Amino acid sequence: MSENENKNLNIKKILLAAFALIILSFISFTAARAFSFEKSQDAASLTSEEAFDLTQFLLSNYPEEHQTLKKLPYNIGEPQLDIWAKSAILIDVSNGNILYQKNADSIIPPASMTKLFAMYVVEEEIAAGRFSYDQLIPLPPESWACNMPPHSSLMFLGKDQRVTMEELLLGLSICSGNDAAYALAYTVSGTMEAFVERMNLVAADLGLANTHFVESSGYSEENQTTAREMAEFAAIYLRRHPDSLHRFHSVLDFTYPKQKNLAPGDHIQSQDFTKGFPQKITMPITQLNTNPLLGKLEGCDGLKTGYIDESGYNLALTAVRGETRFLSVTMGGPGNSVSEGQAGRVHDGTELMEWAFNNFADYPLELKVHPYLVRSFNASQKMIRLIPAFTENTFTVPYVSGNTMAENLDSVRVEVQLPDYCWGAVEQGSVQGKITISAAGYILQEIPLVADRSLTSGNVLIYISDIMLSKIFMYNR
Repeated sequence: MSENENKNLNIKKILLAAFALIILSFISFTAARAFSFEKSQDAASLTSEEAFDLTQFLLSNYPEEHQTLKKLPYNIGEPQLDIWAKSAILIDVSNGNILYQKNADSIIPPASMTKLFAMYVVEEEIAAGRFSYDQLIPLPPESWACNMPPHSSLMFLGKDQRVTMEELLLGLSICSGNDAAYALAYTVSGTMEAFVERMNLVAADLGLANTHFVESSGYSEENQTTAREMAEFAAIYLRRHPDSLHRFHSVLDFTYPKQKNLAPGDHIQSQDFTKGFPQKITMPITQLNTNPLLGKLEGCDGLKTGYIDESGYNLALTAVRGETRFLSVTMGGPGNSVSEGQAGRVHDGTELMEWAFNNFADYPLELKVHPYLVRSFNASQKMIRLIPAFTENTFTVPYVSGNTMAENLDSVRVEVQLPDYCWGAVEQGSVQGKITISAAGYILQEIPLVADRSLTSGNVLIYISDIMLSKIFMYNR
């Protein structure tokens, strides 16, 4: 063999060895990458910047679905309901879906529904530990019943009485006591003006642009809101303070003052009225809850009435049956007397709630709508999360099939469509799959599944390796 032939042979051997080494290195790289894919059980946590960007993207691209109140995701036509009130709205509390509305953006004085905002402020203070239900509250003269405006609803607070925070809240919710509203305002903030500023701050923080208060009892016609904004607030109030329903709003009656409430040395006796009101209230007075549907409408456990001449008869009403809770707000109800006004509240509240419970029910989604993990090949990370672009814990299902609502709910299907894997560069927020919700074959909503992060493409070695790995993982699924 010549010297050149020998040299060429050595070169071939070197090239062959180098090639074999490259192949072995590639095989080792691919095996290690395959092992790392097998070990990958979750995607890396998002950085704070990535999490912020994702939130902003979802709010910007799906704004309506992230509002507190929103339209149903399917069309039910225009409900033909006989509602006497000038303005009304009906929502599913769990997700804010609007089932019915009538002139819901008309600005009307809320009257004593104002007291819900006052209760919210107080409940927030108690939750923060600055007050407690059982503490005794001093009563300034501004809160005595004898100093209230004419025709006020009253709890009948009087000079030197001993009353707890919880009793004031009961007097506010059950009797709609304007005196209780003043006592709470002075207790929490020192003045009515400062307390009303707190109430208006709550409305502003919630984006309730048409809601504004000048005092906390609802007596003034200068207080204003809309049925839509009152419903939005009430839904938030119930979510933040659910115990208030059984503690205050569903209580049927309230007796005050009792012997324990009287000043030392006073005893229960008949009243000595001066100036139209007794200076000292020493006779117990039992008042029924002003909500006429408590104990009459199945599942009704709140919420608050309101009336002044300028508003008509208002009612924020809620009822629960099973796992489904609806809430309605009717404003500007008709009536030339209390009995006529109450009859209108009963009519409208029953009409709305019975229609809602007969035609809709909540279906739990929390176990079926969540982030989904998907492998990502030829990318900077091996796993990616696909998250719903919007969702709630429950879905409002219409009655479309079956002999009962239970049978109708049995027909609900939640189907998840995922890609086999993601490949290469992925943009945060890009749609990669979807969740389809249907009942009896009718598609009710499709929720996009979007990438929770951006990924960059891998290099050439990763590209070649992952072509094989993606096929292997697909084959072995």
